[in-house]
Amino acid sequence: MRSLLRSLSVLVVSALPVVAGHAQANRESGTGEAALEEVIVTATFRPQSLTEVPASVTVLDRKTLEDAGQQHVQDVLALVPNLSWAGGTSRPRYFQIRGIGEREQYEGAPNPSVGFLIDDIDFSGLGMPATLFDVARVEVLRGPQGTRYGANALAGLIAVHSADPGALPGYAVDASLGDFGTGSLGFTATAPIESLNSGWRFAVQRYRSAGFTHNTFLDRNTNARDELTGRFKWRWTPSNATTVDATLLHANLDNGYDAFAIDNSRHTLSDRPGEDSQRATGASVRVVTTAWEPYTLTTIGSYAGSKSVNSFDADWGNAASWAPYTYDYYSSSSRDRSTANLELRLASPAVQGAGSTAWLAGLYLLDLKEDGRDLLTGTYADPSDPSFDGTSDDALANRYEATNVAVFGQLDGYLAERWRWSAGMRLEQRTASYHDAGIWGGGPQVTDLTARNRMLGGQVSLSFDLSQAASTYLSLSRGYKAGGFNLGAVPPGGRYFAPESLWNLEAGIKSSILRGRGFVDAAVFYESRRNLQVRTGKQLDPANPGTYLFITDNLDRGYNLGLEGSIRYFLTPALEVGGSLGLLRTRASGGLDEGGAPVATREQAHAPEYQLGTYGTWRHGSGFMVRFDVSSQDNFYFDVPSDHNQQSHAYTTANLKVGYERPAWSAYAWVRNAFDADYAVRGFYFYNEPPFLEKKLYTQPGDPRQAGVTVNWSFY
Repeated sequence: MRSLLRSLSVLVVSALPVVAGHAQANRESGTGEAALEEVIVTATFRPQSLTEVPASVTVLDRKTLEDAGQQHVQDVLALVPNLSWAGGTSRPRYFQIRGIGEREQYEGAPNPSVGFLIDDIDFSGLGMPATLFDVARVEVLRGPQGTRYGANALAGLIAVHSADPGALPGYAVDASLGDFGTGSLGFTATAPIESLNSGWRFAVQRYRSAGFTHNTFLDRNTNARDELTGRFKWRWTPSNATTVDATLLHANLDNGYDAFAIDNSRHTLSDRPGEDSQRATGASVRVVTTAWEPYTLTTIGSYAGSKSVNSFDADWGNAASWAPYTYDYYSSSSRDRSTANLELRLASPAVQGAGSTAWLAGLYLLDLKEDGRDLLTGTYADPSDPSFDGTSDDALANRYEATNVAVFGQLDGYLAERWRWSAGMRLEQRTASYHDAGIWGGGPQVTDLTARNRMLGGQVSLSFDLSQAASTYLSLSRGYKAGGFNLGAVPPGGRYFAPESLWNLEAGIKSSILRGRGFVDAAVFYESRRNLQVRTGKQLDPANPGTYLFITDNLDRGYNLGLEGSIRYFLTPALEVGGSLGLLRTRASGGLDEGGAPVATREQAHAPEYQLGTYGTWRHGSGFMVRFDVSSQDNFYFDVPSDHNQQSHAYTTANLKVGYERPAWSAYAWVRNAFDADYAVRGFYFYNEPPFLEKKLYTQPGDPRQAGVTVNWSFY
C-alpha cells in the first residue's frame, strides 16, 4: 500500500506539466461542443469555481444525481472518493471521510465528526432525511473545516442543496415501481410571483418498500421503508441589493429495523422486530445583502426538530430458537432533538487581482437540546442453573444540552498575478450539560455532568494558477472536536473523554482538460490526529445482549494518509465517462483491551484502503440513454482494536440504467447491485447465543439486487 501511494504521488506530480499544457490549450482554443459546465462550490464562505477552491471537493450536480441515484443520498456515495458510511440503521446517519467519523451514536452525546447540512439546516448525525427527490446538488468538502464549520466538521462537510424556485411556472410528476414491494410518487411545482419580486417551489414525495429482510418466524418482511419528504422554498428579492431564501422541510421516515440474523443471512428469527424511524421538521432563512456596498452581509438562521426511535430485538431470536433456554430481550432508544443556529458574516468584495486582499469576519451560535428515553427489558434463564436471575427491567430518562459560540475570520489575496493565498481562523467554545434519572443495571441512577471546551482551528493555503482553467494548491489546516462525557451506566473511569485535534497537510491539482471536454482533480494528504475519539463496545453481562454498552474513549495518536481524485471526460459528444479513486492508509495507537493490556497499533475502523468508482453515460440524439456505475471497496475493520479485530470482505457492485428521454417525459428501467454482491455495512462481535461459550461476528448486509422502472412527466 505504501509503495502504491508513493507511485501515485509521483504520477500526480509528474502530470502537472501535462495538465498545465492542456489547460493552456483550453484557454487558447476554446471549448468543444461537449464541454463540461463550470462547477461552482457554495458550501465555502464565498461561492467559488471548483478549480479555485484550495481543498479536495466533490460536487454531484442534478443530472449526476438523477442518473446515478434512485432514492437516497446513500445511492451516490460511491461517486465520492474516501467517503463511506456505517450501518446499524435503515438509512445512513453516520459517515466517515478519510476514515474519520462515527459508527453509531444512539448512546452518547451528539458530537459528530462529519457535518451534514440540508439547505442550511443542521442534520449532523441525523442524515436519514437526505432523500434525493428534487435535489439539485450534493457538495462534499474533505478534510477538517476548522474555519468554515468548526467542531462538527473535524473530518469534513456534506452539504445537500435542493432545487431553487424556477423563473418560469411549471410542475412535474415522478413515479417508480420496483421489486420488494417498492413504489414512489413525487410531485414538484414552481412559479414566480412577479408582483412580489419572488418565486416559490414545492416538492413532496412518498416512497415505500417492503424491505430486503424476511422474518421466518413471523413470515413477513420486517425491514419495510415508508419515507415521506416535503419541502417548500421561497426566494424574495426586495431590492437589487438583497436576496432572501427561505426553506421549510418535513421528513417522516417510518422504517422497520430487523437487520441482524443469527446465521448472518437475510432471514431473521426475531419475535419482536424493531424500528428505525425519524420525524424531522426544519426551517432555514438565508439573507444576503450588499446594502452597505461594497460590503456583503450574510445572515443564516435555521432550526430543526427531530424525533427518532431505534429499537430492536436484542436477542435476535424467539422462544423456539433458544429452547431449552429462556432468552428474550428488547431494547429501545428514543431521542427528541432540537438544534437552532445563527451565523452572521460580513465580507469585503472578493479579491480583484495582484496585490488586492479580501476579508471576512463572522459569528456563529448553536444551541442543541436532546431528550432521551432508553428502555431494556427481558429475561434469561438456564435450566441447568435455576438460581440465576437474568431479568432486566431498566428505564432511563435523560436530557442533554450544548451551546457552541464561535468567532471566525478569513483573509484572501494575491501574492502575484497567478499566486493566491488564504488564511483563516476560528475560536469556538462549547458548553454542555447532562442529567439522567431512572433504573439502570438493576439499581437507581441519577447523574449530573457538565463540560466546557475552548477550541482553535484554521487554515492557510497557497494556490498557483497554471492557467485560466487549472490550478494547484498546498494547504495546512487544523480541525477540532469537543470533548465531553459518556452517558448512562458506564464502567469506572470511563465517564469523560478529551477533545480531539487534527492537522491536515494537503496538496492538489484541478484542471479542465482537452478544450473543456473533461475535468480532472487529484490530492494527496497527511492527517495527524491527537487524542482520537473512538467508540468502543463493552458487553457488561455476557448473558444479557442489552448490556452491550458503547462508550467514547481516547486513543493517543494516529494518522490518515492517502490520495484521492476524480475525472470526467466526454469521450464523444454522446458519451461521458469518468471515475473516482480514494486510497487510504490509517493507523491508531493507544488504548487497552478488556484485560487491561495495551492494544497494538492497527488500522482505524471503517477505513477501507481503497475505494474505486467508474461510470459511463451515453445519450443519443434520438432520446435513448444508458448509464452504468461500477464501484469497488476494500475490506475494513468493523471496530477499534480494543473491541475486536473482525473485518468485512472487499466487494464490487454494479448499477445499470437504460431509458428514453423526451422534453416533456422520460422513462427508465434500472437495476441496482446487478450481480447481487453480498457485502456488509456493519458488524458486531459479541456473546449472543446461549450458553454463551464464545463470541461471534454478526453483520448487517447491504442492499441486494433490486430492479424497477421510473417514469416522469414535466410541464414547463
